Amino acid sequence: MTHQRKGNVSLRRLLLSAAAVFAAGSVATSAGATPASGFVGTQIMKGQFGNLKIKLNTGDFDLKLDTRGDSDVYVTRNAIAIGGQSGWHTHPGPSLITVTVGAIVAYDSDTCAPRQYGTGDTFVDPGDGHVHLLRNESGAVAETVAVQFVGRDEPRRIDAPVPNNCNF
Repeated sequence: MTHQRKGNVSLRRLLLSAAAVFAAGSVATSAGATPASGFVGTQIMKGQFGNLKIKLNTGDFDLKLDTRGDSDVYVTRNAIAIGGQSGWHTHPGPSLITVTVGAIVAYDSDTCAPRQYGTGDTFVDPGDGHVHLLRNESGAVAETVAVQFVGRDEPRRIDAPVPNNCNF
């Protein structure tokens, strides 16, 4: 009876392993997606909000934030090794990005023209299909922090293929 039990356990492990391999192979990915390399994103915080209706006018500063539906707000730290890159991707919502260490180069899929950003520099990725890639072309490590706004339970990142006009 012990021998039969071991056989059942082995068969069960085999079936579970096969199911895991099948499930991993069934995950949808973008055709021709470019994976990141030397790029590690770490989620620092995720907040969930309902409708946001914020209006602020202090005379010198105006702010309006108006969402319809629930949203997720992420704070993510991205570490980029020398020569590392994010892979081509987009986000469903906007990202506010600050370079906190070193320097990066951002490439936009429309023009493929490089934009350099150093420590303390900020920029906005509008999301909503804006395909881009971040690279560390310096001789030192780089880091960014991104605050991202997306609809509730939407993915933060959507991989994309290399644009036809970018030859690297």
